[in-house]
Amino acid sequence: MEEKLLLFREKIKEKKIIEGALEVLQWDLETNTPKKGMDYIAEIIGNLSMKEYEITTSKEFQECVEFLKENSEKLNEIERKEIEELSETIEKMKKIPPKEYQEYSELVAKTQGVWEEAKSENNYGKYKENLEKIFDYTIKFANYHKKDEKNLYDVLLNDYEKGMTTEKLDEFFTLLKSEIVPLLEKIQEKERKNKKLLEKVDVNKQREFNRFISKYIGFDFERGVMAESEHPFTMNINKNDVRFTTKYIEDNPISAIFSTIHESGHGIYEQQIGDELQGTILASGGSMGIHESQSRFYENIIGRDIHFWKGLYKRMREEYSFLERISLEEFYEEINSVESSLIRVDADELTYSLHIMVRYEIEKGIISGEINVENLPQIWNEKMKEYLGVAPETDSDGVMQDVHWAAGLIGYFPSYALGSAYSAQIYNTMKKELNVDEILETGELYKIREWLGEKIHRFGKLKSTVEIIKDVTGEELNPRYYIEYLKEKYGKIYNI
Repeated sequence: MEEKLLLFREKIKEKKIIEGALEVLQWDLETNTPKKGMDYIAEIIGNLSMKEYEITTSKEFQECVEFLKENSEKLNEIERKEIEELSETIEKMKKIPPKEYQEYSELVAKTQGVWEEAKSENNYGKYKENLEKIFDYTIKFANYHKKDEKNLYDVLLNDYEKGMTTEKLDEFFTLLKSEIVPLLEKIQEKERKNKKLLEKVDVNKQREFNRFISKYIGFDFERGVMAESEHPFTMNINKNDVRFTTKYIEDNPISAIFSTIHESGHGIYEQQIGDELQGTILASGGSMGIHESQSRFYENIIGRDIHFWKGLYKRMREEYSFLERISLEEFYEEINSVESSLIRVDADELTYSLHIMVRYEIEKGIISGEINVENLPQIWNEKMKEYLGVAPETDSDGVMQDVHWAAGLIGYFPSYALGSAYSAQIYNTMKKELNVDEILETGELYKIREWLGEKIHRFGKLKSTVEIIKDVTGEELNPRYYIEYLKEKYGKIYNI
């Protein structure tokens, strides 16, 4: 037993070193790599991915994991969970032929650069071929992995939110739509206010304030890095090296603030994972739904609360002088204004889930063969018109606005809507234990960070999302909390 555990730990260490190297390369690819160097970095990523694949699927490692699984009663809680997770990973990876695994790893690494270039040129044709290949591989791999799932899309959902199915999501989105659309229609009848926050602010000044606000809410820059990319993202090498990016728009400074708060929420989660999990495969956030609950919680429930800005608005005015002519109440109303818009990351809380429904239906359609990648821009525009009443004039503001498909993250988008629902449910419990309004006004956000760390963050992947939500709130996912949160908040803002 001791021999097997020693071998197991050695292989996990080797595997995590490769994963760390891949993360650093991916970070460089998306933030620093020159255009002409991208193909070579993608090739390196493909080769390193194969090293990880070989460790995971080697006969020696598989036999080791199987032995430990059969003797799991002699393992501690962390080891048992690791073996459970690895058994699933091995089962999936060994079904993928090595050549296909390497080709796919290189493809997604290259495509993110292709996507960025195609987006900047509004040239879907440049991106389409790679995107088609990514979906083809995704469908092929899903077929390899399919077991008892009703359809292939369920296989993909399970990678990001274990146990989630299209049946459950259809029910979830139907409920959200039935409650959100009538509220949206009432708000749209109200007089629209002028946009006062679209002012030019020097990007260097924005950088300073965004770093300040990330630190203010609890991101530790002694253990983290902040940079810029076309699409904001967060990654962790380990809890002492957590990195995120944001995107600055000179004439829309508020956009960067909320993307920074969102990514900081992801980063705070990673920085608070328990020390006892370091060096294990459990030392990262749980499902994408619970991860997005933390970023959406910080971005919306905290970041769009008037009490949060009561403690910050004076400082922000010092940096962004145009705010001198805008009262705190006007600022609050504008950052919570409801309007059907083209860009998901800038969408208000109320219409946000409608953006996710567009992507969810498209993904399901492509995986089932009902939608062709060739016709994606047209279908995208039709669905945007159907759900949000607006259609983009360019593919850059339409089908190419998100990086997820270019990165192979197919089945990920529903996690954002689930995360929003989880965040409202968590907030409902937090309010019973903490005076949140007072904490936000006094700037003592460490109390919220510590509460989340104790209840959620420290567990990493040790607990499932279902276990965490039930332990924290006393029940499984209940979207009613999210619906009531939206109704109460926007009912007050729009006097409905």
